[in-house]
Amino acid sequence: MPVSRRYRPEPRFPDLGSEFCDPVAPAAFPQTTLRYRNDRAAAEVGLEGLTDAEWIAHFGRFEPLPGQAAPVAMRYHGHQFRSYNADLGDGRGFLAAQLRSGDGRLLDLGTKGSGTTPWSRGGDGRLTLKGGVREILAATLLETLGVPTSRAFSLIETGEALQRGDEPSPTRSAVLVRLSHSHVRFGTFQRAAWHERPDLIATLVEHVRGLYHPGVAAGDVPGLLRAVVEASARLSARWIAAGFVHGVLNTDNLNVTGESFDYGPWRFLPHYEPGFTAAYFDQFGLYAFARQPEAVFWNLTQLAGCLKLVAEAEPLTEALNGFGPAYIRELRTAFLMRLGVHSAGEAADQTLLDTTLAFLRESGAALRWEPLFFDWFGGFASSARALAGPRAGLYRGETFEAFRAALFDHESDRPERLEHPVFAAADPEELLIDEVEAVWAAIAARDDWDPFAAKLARLEASRGAYALSR
Repeated sequence: MPVSRRYRPEPRFPDLGSEFCDPVAPAAFPQTTLRYRNDRAAAEVGLEGLTDAEWIAHFGRFEPLPGQAAPVAMRYHGHQFRSYNADLGDGRGFLAAQLRSGDGRLLDLGTKGSGTTPWSRGGDGRLTLKGGVREILAATLLETLGVPTSRAFSLIETGEALQRGDEPSPTRSAVLVRLSHSHVRFGTFQRAAWHERPDLIATLVEHVRGLYHPGVAAGDVPGLLRAVVEASARLSARWIAAGFVHGVLNTDNLNVTGESFDYGPWRFLPHYEPGFTAAYFDQFGLYAFARQPEAVFWNLTQLAGCLKLVAEAEPLTEALNGFGPAYIRELRTAFLMRLGVHSAGEAADQTLLDTTLAFLRESGAALRWEPLFFDWFGGFASSARALAGPRAGLYRGETFEAFRAALFDHESDRPERLEHPVFAAADPEELLIDEVEAVWAAIAARDDWDPFAAKLARLEASRGAYALSR
């Protein structure tokens, strides 16, 4: 049986019409070799029963799933490194399907590398296999660390040799499918505003409000902006707590649900370094690690500017001004989550945040970022484990003692999680650049997918151990 009773198709974006999207056809690939399928995610949307052959037909050849509309390339504009680009849109991907998950939320199946569209701008519309592998790794670890993220759903190698100027070529090709709660971008609004179409803005507002923020009343444009601001603040805070650098925080890479997606030059921090950048072309550090909240807020101001076509400026400004307080609140919450402890009140939580960052700053490369959260997960309950582990010699001194005192002021959250075998290991799962390159090197040199599969298995085990909410 190809789909289960949990499969609930609901294609809604194509109903918006030609001002928002264009019908497209997928590329005819010379081969379709299944490299990855996310069966856990598939089960959430009733597609786990697909055979591999059926899976390839739907996510490599893009035969329509039952009840779905034809694929569409979404139209949008965007600021790229704060320079406006009116020549954007889905240039190597499309919206393949929309469907409801078990919790009733609407989900998109969107592609990357599925061929050219009217918005390809002379590109080949393809994705490198390495890019697909990197996106799977990034999304998997982000989910493990509690970041609201799209999930890699499928990766199929397509048998084409691609030429790329920034990596060894020819290189292998693939088509990726991601599962996300929305691909409506800030840039989707920007396109309507650029064309001076308040009617399109109003249509888009109602579409987004009704489908993704139903708690906002009809016609409440500032209320919708407030909801997007709060979701974006949460996302920004979760990136920081995960030590993640997205790399390309343009307005076309932020969406209305506050969910991270489209992973290109991403990096995880090797150690605490506020100015750390992910993209080699980010020469001025615009999207550096510690500047990500600033970048998100700047992008939100561009969204608010679009909404001024249909709402008064003052309440929109008021909604924007909520970002700072929301971000600080969400950052405290994110660090509590990463350290596996309950809140002890705003003042104590802020002290824990401050002392954690101070200790990470002082320890630098000797400690790295991720091991601190692994060693001290659960607070006092992990004392013996942390002080007997490989980094025990680093856990001393005035700054550490301030961190430990602040941590021990907080009660452990679900300490039974520490019984998971993951916490018997000496080191946490990380995705520093050397490991990412090693995983790819095995595939590129020997077509050896075992290190990739093993890494995903370990990340899945860590996800179960931490049991963090996204």
